[in-house]
Amino acid sequence: MTSSQAYKKKCCYYYDGDIGNYYYGQGHPMKPHRIRMTHNLVLNYGLYRKMEIYRPHKATAEEITKFHSDDYIKFLRCIRPDNMSEYNKQMQRFNVGEDCPVFDGMYEFCQLSTGGSVAGAVKLNKQAADIAINWAGGLHHAKKSEASGFCYVNDIVLAILELLKYHQRVLYIDIDIHHGDGVEEAFYTTDRVMSVSFHKYGEYFPGTGDLRDIGAGKGKYYAVNFPLRDGIDDENYETIFKPVMTKVMDMYQPSALVLQCGADSLSGDRLGCFNLTLSGHGKCVEFMKKWNLPILLLGGGGYTIRNVARCWTYETSIALNVEIANELPYNDYFEYYGPDFKLHISQSNMANQNTVEYMDKIKTRLFENLRMLPHAPGVQMQPIPEDALNEESDDEDKDNPDERISIRASDKRIACEEEFSDSEDEGEGGRKDRQNYKPKAKRARTDEEKKADAEKGFYLILDLCILLII
Repeated sequence: MTSSQAYKKKCCYYYDGDIGNYYYGQGHPMKPHRIRMTHNLVLNYGLYRKMEIYRPHKATAEEITKFHSDDYIKFLRCIRPDNMSEYNKQMQRFNVGEDCPVFDGMYEFCQLSTGGSVAGAVKLNKQAADIAINWAGGLHHAKKSEASGFCYVNDIVLAILELLKYHQRVLYIDIDIHHGDGVEEAFYTTDRVMSVSFHKYGEYFPGTGDLRDIGAGKGKYYAVNFPLRDGIDDENYETIFKPVMTKVMDMYQPSALVLQCGADSLSGDRLGCFNLTLSGHGKCVEFMKKWNLPILLLGGGGYTIRNVARCWTYETSIALNVEIANELPYNDYFEYYGPDFKLHISQSNMANQNTVEYMDKIKTRLFENLRMLPHAPGVQMQPIPEDALNEESDDEDKDNPDERISIRASDKRIACEEEFSDSEDEGEGGRKDRQNYKPKAKRARTDEEKKADAEKGFYLILDLCILLII
């Protein structure tokens, strides 16, 4: 980036002090506590001074059903650990109960995660920020009427729908180790959203994301999947990410970006099998930031929580264009980062199964697909529906930023005891007995099934937009 491009971008950041108190249950790898750990590092590095920090509103059922079905959301609102026996059939129907357990405050957790992503999209639409960050978001597996892969509500799809009110074309990029199936499926038949996912493929959850999954109907060639093998490292990742994203940006010419920064693609992740360091992961954020477009940065997977907190703190510093020391500042969770107490992590010595020949072959095939795109497709824009959270956003702007934060107080809340005792892989002497936990891969949907579901969803979205306009 030249010095003229390196101007300070205005950054807003969404965080709720309650988010770390939600608990999926003993032995479950998804730990919302990692978001509180991230926030605590952001504070102790002093990064909060460089951005506006907002507490997200709880997304309403009306907002959430702009993508999800009414009956599914009604179910999520009603079910609790103490009434599960009344909902057996619905739990099976909506895929809730195993990988996606019922836990106290589950729906509120979804509301907060979604609230931050949608509010970030509204801020970008109003040009009140250049970058919006919601590390509690990025839950990319949730489907229209189904929970999947620890995700219940797809905050990403809802944020993209918000961006589409002002942007003809939105580009979604996913660097989580798992395929971004829920987002791809939601926009499978439209050219207004292009999804690009770099992920582990082959005997791995969710079992989708084949090179040949390219979209359907009007959306044909607007889904891009780069299937990867175990052990990819920083150097290899950069040799595919930069040329593929350069070609995508050239051909698609989006006016807004959404980047899902799942940290389970890092080396040493409890459920992952890639070998990226913070530097390699962060280069993706840095590279997408250079296009000088509004960008929404979201969290996602990440199950070695000390490394998740390191990663998202580092990527917050990249968003802010601030260099931070490798020596970790003292923080409320300092003991998690032993024995070295450093920000950056090392690669492991795992074998990289992604040969140069394999990567080149996939890259060539993807470039052939991208050549099929018309240069920047024209889109008929409709009158802009009312902003989600119109009133809330205005109130939010009137608040005193210092009051919005109330950071130290909210972070002193203590997580439930099981959370600390259940941090299997955190710190020295942590239990690692469940490190092979893997969500069940389901049968991959056919293109026809995806197309049918996406079309249903897309026409529902169109109807809603028309209703909003009327």
